[in-house]
Amino acid sequence: MAKNLEISNLLDFYGEMLTEKQRDFLDYYYNEDLSLSEIAQNEGITRQGVRDSIKRAEAQMLEMEKKLCLCEKFNELRKGLEEIKECADVIYEYNLNHSLSREINDNVVKIKSLADYLGE
Repeated sequence: MAKNLEISNLLDFYGEMLTEKQRDFLDYYYNEDLSLSEIAQNEGITRQGVRDSIKRAEAQMLEMEKKLCLCEKFNELRKGLEEIKECADVIYEYNLNHSLSREINDNVVKIKSLADYLGE
């Protein structure tokens, strides 16, 4: 299951760098949950041909990720944004409970909005 999610994520990042057939086969296999036999039948090729194409595409994407680390960096960025939002919540609650500053509340709201926007 984790590998399926990993390949699906890599497909989002690097799919456009694959051939159309490779991209389609990976999409059918990982996102549409079709079997190798179903894909082969729909595409009019052998099951082994589908498997080979999928394995080559997986290897290409894993190599791209190894060199570029786009998916890894994206996940780190997402985690960082979540931490920023959590910290902003703590500041907001503390400020609210101690009635310190309207300006602090306004800035916390801006920070959370930006973090939400960047996390989309």
